[in-house]
Amino acid sequence: MSASVAKLEDRCEDLEGRSRRNNLRLIGVPEGPSSCSTTAVAALLKEALGLEKEPLLDRSHRSLHPKPKPGERPRAIICRCHHYKDCVDILRRAKELKRINVEDFNIAVFPDHTAKTAKARAAFNDVRRRLRDIEGARYGLLYPARLRITYNGVEKEFVSAEEASSYVKTLANGCPLCQGWITYCAHGLLMASNLWWSSVASVVNSYVLT
Repeated sequence: MSASVAKLEDRCEDLEGRSRRNNLRLIGVPEGPSSCSTTAVAALLKEALGLEKEPLLDRSHRSLHPKPKPGERPRAIICRCHHYKDCVDILRRAKELKRINVEDFNIAVFPDHTAKTAKARAAFNDVRRRLRDIEGARYGLLYPARLRITYNGVEKEFVSAEEASSYVKTLANGCPLCQGWITYCAHGLLMASNLWWSSVASVVNSYVLT
């Protein structure tokens, strides 16, 4: 019974995720009487991201949280693009710009993931911050929540933030692939050094005996 329930939950999660594919979540847009209308949001996206034309939006609204008091953080705006390619283009531009300035405020644009997916992706935030400090490390967060790390030509994927964190620790301490080679080289140098000293000792002994 539990297996059937889990299977149904996975199907519902998949269906909800697919239904959100064309959705965008805008953070930082100030509250206002018509700030979340499709006309206002389309004009905002065009201006902020330098689009050639305003995207066609099916609908847009504020998140269902209580209206914030003056001075509090504004609620997110969720909008749905009519064309999926417009959604992809907007997310790509937003990622390239990173910091989006509009008039006298900053906004951020993200995909509108389900609560479960958003939580799973957020679990990798600390790992991603640490990866930024590791030279030569490249990473990407794949849908729904898989972290792909490429370092020194070796590619690994993680669905567990704990496992990813353990792997990143080895990168921070040095290249995991190089550790064995370094140990091997150090051992070889030690053996060569011992052999050299043995040879010197043999020569000295033979000289003393003669």
